[in-house]
Amino acid sequence: MDVVSDAISAVRIGRPSSQRVRVAGSWCTRLAPYDGAGFHVVLEGHCWLLPDGGDPVELGPGDAVLLPHGTGHVIADGPAGAARLARAVPFERWRDGAGSRPRRPEPPAAPEDGAPVEMLCGKYRLDRSHVHPLLAELPPLVHLPNRADRADGSGGTGGPDPGLRSAIALLGHEVGERLPGSGVALPSLLDLLLVYMIRSWTAENAAPGSRVGAAGTWPAALGDPVTAAALRALHTDPAAPWTIELLAAEAGVSRPTLARRFTALVGRPPMAYLTWWRLTRAAALLRDTPDPLSAVARRVGYSTPYAFSHAFRREFGTTPGQYRAGLATATAG
Repeated sequence: MDVVSDAISAVRIGRPSSQRVRVAGSWCTRLAPYDGAGFHVVLEGHCWLLPDGGDPVELGPGDAVLLPHGTGHVIADGPAGAARLARAVPFERWRDGAGSRPRRPEPPAAPEDGAPVEMLCGKYRLDRSHVHPLLAELPPLVHLPNRADRADGSGGTGGPDPGLRSAIALLGHEVGERLPGSGVALPSLLDLLLVYMIRSWTAENAAPGSRVGAAGTWPAALGDPVTAAALRALHTDPAAPWTIELLAAEAGVSRPTLARRFTALVGRPPMAYLTWWRLTRAAALLRDTPDPLSAVARRVGYSTPYAFSHAFRREFGTTPGQYRAGLATATAG
């Protein structure tokens, strides 16, 4: 596994959802804050996204937007003032009225009616109790424009990512047609879309001279060959008996060099990060698998359930068994 994959896997729960919506005319809808991540992909037309507490963003065909912290927002046919925002229709009611399945092609709309807009709107369910700092560092809104001339300073990339464009095209086709096997294809494509959106953000902001690609940020950590090599080793086999000497050898540098660069970019020393990641991974295993505590302990690098339980309590303030029981109670409720 790599850092991005692990960061997503540690917090993703349940199945993502999406709807394909087509609407024309004058419209304005609100999506309430959500304990997860939301996204929109514009397939046709233009619209505006107005995040709570943020600047409005104009979206065009092929643009993708990720709201990784579930920020409440409005999407509308155009810029909206305070009075119109206050009258925005809740998304669930608006979606049913707009049509969650694409209709037949419409004739060109009159200028005063507003051109048709077709988009994918969806959500990812996330467990935010112990989120990876890579995801925590994402801005409230990540705008991934389809064209280089649409870069707008809101965290968007300077041009289209071929993988992201392909994922959008495949996802739009699956959601629209409801083909046989879409029950398997759709969740996988939605997961792929999330990976490409986060990957695009990290790649853009790891570039030299980027707005956030400075020391202390995760894009910079992933772009640094020494730190990236150490992170790759730890995430590939977190249960291995790592020492700072072995990790420095893996990264091809001295122990002081590794400790200095890793700590500056990641925010904690290599061995402290390893302990944190092992316990974060253990929490995900307790949530997602029925494995006994002894098996979970071994999978994350602890030789005995006692040592595992002691470390887990220090990090989470509760024992692994109590943590799992609390999750079961919350799910049942």
